[in-house]
Amino acid sequence: MGKRRKPSPPSRARLAVLTTAAAGTAVLASSTTAYAAPKPDLATVKKQVDALYEEAEASIERFNGADERAKKLQAEANQLQTQLAEGQEKLNAVQGQLGALAAAQYRNGGVDPSLQLMLSSDPDTYLRQASARDQEADTQLALLRQAQRQQQRLDQQRAETAATLAALDANHKALAEEKGKVQTKLAEAKKILNSLTAAERAQVDVDEAGRASRGAAERTDLTGLPQVPADGRAAAVLKFAQAQLGKPYIWGAEGPAGFDCSGLTLRAWEQAGVRLPRVSQDQWNAGTRIPRANLQPGDLVFFYSDLHHVGIYIGNNKMIHAPRTGKNVTVLDLQYMPDYMGAVRPG
Repeated sequence: MGKRRKPSPPSRARLAVLTTAAAGTAVLASSTTAYAAPKPDLATVKKQVDALYEEAEASIERFNGADERAKKLQAEANQLQTQLAEGQEKLNAVQGQLGALAAAQYRNGGVDPSLQLMLSSDPDTYLRQASARDQEADTQLALLRQAQRQQQRLDQQRAETAATLAALDANHKALAEEKGKVQTKLAEAKKILNSLTAAERAQVDVDEAGRASRGAAERTDLTGLPQVPADGRAAAVLKFAQAQLGKPYIWGAEGPAGFDCSGLTLRAWEQAGVRLPRVSQDQWNAGTRIPRANLQPGDLVFFYSDLHHVGIYIGNNKMIHAPRTGKNVTVLDLQYMPDYMGAVRPG
């Protein structure tokens, strides 16, 4: 019986093949595990989408604030630059007058003007010319002082203009940054929604508190709504707001084609002769705080701790508001809106 031959150790090449195969198997297993990871349930997806839309709306109000400040700064810069140009023209005119006086004195040089007058054979001429000489000196002094004051004003205007333009530049950068945040959040939400089937998207793409499943709590028609007051400020506000029902939410918009939340309230209250601030947080300070039990049609109602959403109360615990991107101006029962913070009656 022959001896059993011991198996020879695998060659380096064979070891390499075995190692590569094992690594490939591990990667495949890992990849399979990754693809087999459970898909987030619709409630989780919905929460993610709602959070992104809410963050986007908060950024939209910050964008609106920066945009409003940009408009004011640009108007200030334009006015300062106009004043600067006018001031430079005035200074140029004064300097021209001084130059003319200096040239006249140069032409009369050689003999001191006062001595020339004293040697005159006509005393009356001497007195008249002496008086004229004093007036010329007074005029020259006045012009010098005027030029000095004008130069000081110009220096101050230049400094103010430079500061305003610097603030405008910084504000434009903040505006662009906030716009980028809005676009990023909206793109993320859209990407999540686009990854769903049509049926899943229909289930998820409902109003933020599950309102669609609660029996048409949000609507764009006028049937069954509280009656609009016959006259007064509230009548003007509600008439305008109801006329916007069904128009799309457009971030940064104040109408007429669409609105964001504070753009709608701003335009509605304009109909009553009240110019509200552009941003919802500033609208919070644009009137008298009203307890919820004392709400009246036309009052502004605010939501979320940072006050980034605002609507118009219309009665019967309902409001008209511009909800968010992808939605239209609608009527909504307040009970379906989260984080009610309070109400303001503009005045």
